[in-house]
Amino acid sequence: MAEKETRLLMLVDDEPAQCRLVSAIAGRAGWRTIFARDAETAIAMLGTQEGMMLDAIIIDQWVPGSDSAGLIAELKSRRPALPVLLLTAIGSTDSAIDAMRAGASDYIIKPVAAERLIAALSLAATHARNFGELIPLTEKISQPLGFDEIIGTAPAFRTALAIAAKAARSRAPIFIEGEGGVGKEVVADAIHAASPRARMPYLKVNCAAIAPNLLDSVLFGHEKDAFTGAFDRRVGIFQQAENGTVFLDEIDQLPLETQVRLVRLLTEGEIQPLGSPHSYRIDVRVITACNQNLTAKLADGSFREDLFYRINVVQLHIPALRERISDIPALARHFLGRMASQPGLRSLGITEEALSLLKDYHWPGNVRQLQSALFRAAVLCERDALTPDEFPQIAAAVGKRTVSTVAMNDGIGVTLYEKDGNLRPLEEIEADVIRLAIGHYRGRMTEVARRLGIGRSTLYRKLADLGIESSAA
Repeated sequence: MAEKETRLLMLVDDEPAQCRLVSAIAGRAGWRTIFARDAETAIAMLGTQEGMMLDAIIIDQWVPGSDSAGLIAELKSRRPALPVLLLTAIGSTDSAIDAMRAGASDYIIKPVAAERLIAALSLAATHARNFGELIPLTEKISQPLGFDEIIGTAPAFRTALAIAAKAARSRAPIFIEGEGGVGKEVVADAIHAASPRARMPYLKVNCAAIAPNLLDSVLFGHEKDAFTGAFDRRVGIFQQAENGTVFLDEIDQLPLETQVRLVRLLTEGEIQPLGSPHSYRIDVRVITACNQNLTAKLADGSFREDLFYRINVVQLHIPALRERISDIPALARHFLGRMASQPGLRSLGITEEALSLLKDYHWPGNVRQLQSALFRAAVLCERDALTPDEFPQIAAAVGKRTVSTVAMNDGIGVTLYEKDGNLRPLEEIEADVIRLAIGHYRGRMTEVARRLGIGRSTLYRKLADLGIESSAA
């Protein structure tokens, strides 16, 4: 989805055509692009007024004046919090691994796909507001999984998979609901692979990654001269997937006019490309997914009720990772096993202490975030197994939450929060700390004052002001 505010991107590349392409795609998502032709210019631009306002940097693998990993390391040394992404050629996994080790947040395969670039920039936009490794990287391990290979034993998750496996054999539309990163696309892949259409086309569209005014053309196609800029005829995704499956992610982002067209497809099996006087009958299976409950959008009219009932013939809810913490050890070992087959990576174990740390974290980015954290840890690990040391940001986040929990629930008499979650008044907290100190040092007021870092006279004045007895336990 396009960001509401304009963000600033620096592209380090000396190919004019690629610069124009990246700039145009980024512009759709609300990014303004400035350009550096070589490494020296990129480093110099960091110190300019615009350079100080950068939200992300994209570097081409073949940047003049430096190897890409060296430039990334130099930029990260100067601006550690600034996300850096690498443009790399197909098959250049080694370059991507070197870039990740140098500090890159993500890599994008050339030729640049609009959906992929926008998704990567969206994650980069979040980088400044979160811990680095807690952002789900968009690195993915290819090779879809079958239902029998999907990891998870939690009852709610297994129930969803059982329904999905049964529905895969039918023609019915399937709606997959769940938070971002829970594995909706993995389940959709498994549904197609287990269906009678498995050998037919399978196309995926992220509705949030395409400009709303282009979605009709992308999905349903258009004729030449159907609108300004339509210089050639375009065959839409649904026609390309004839007899196969189309997966529409973030279906809630479809404009109303596109929703009307989708209703017609699901009801009558017909599409009409933009500018065409004719309709075409097609046979295609539609799987949809959404990160949020559609109830609010149904209520305010931004999502059509008739479309909801047509896509929701079979509904699957994929639970969040925090609701199936027991699956984390199996997931971690599974991901590490698949990563070991990637060029530049090796087989790694993971210690029980590291697994315990991962189970303590709340995983707002779900399984995708877990995979990304493991990938980054595997790239940087110099041991034979991952330990808690490979997850410093997660350890810091878990530590902060643990402190809060202890403060609220330790039972030692110092509570920081009210029952409604708001902080208690400072005067009440101070009174509890003084009572605790008096009890802990058994009423020895000189010791109490010394440990609290105040004088005895100040201590007695506080006792009077707060109404505390010196014998308080």
